[in-house]
Amino acid sequence: MFSKQIPLDQGILLAESKESKVDTSIHMMFMNFNITALWLNKNFVIVDKVLAKKWHPVYFPKVQAQYVVELHADQFPNFSIGDQLLLQDFQ
Repeated sequence: MFSKQIPLDQGILLAESKESKVDTSIHMMFMNFNITALWLNKNFVIVDKVLAKKWHPVYFPKVQAQYVVELHADQFPNFSIGDQLLLQDFQ
């Protein structure tokens, strides 16, 4: 919340126990920078994406998702709906 930016080569993975639209919603209140938000289903396929703007009240995925990946805003064009992410070596 108090970071100045997400590093270009890093991200944040938020996981839920099941797929949902409500549980994977994000808000940008108190954020001082924009981010790329990717919503993934249980198979790590991107089902929605948005360039989330700072101070925007809430974003919901268009379809149910189980994971949210938050990345640097400049990463937005590098991902498409339907892409499957392979996550490895993360902590």
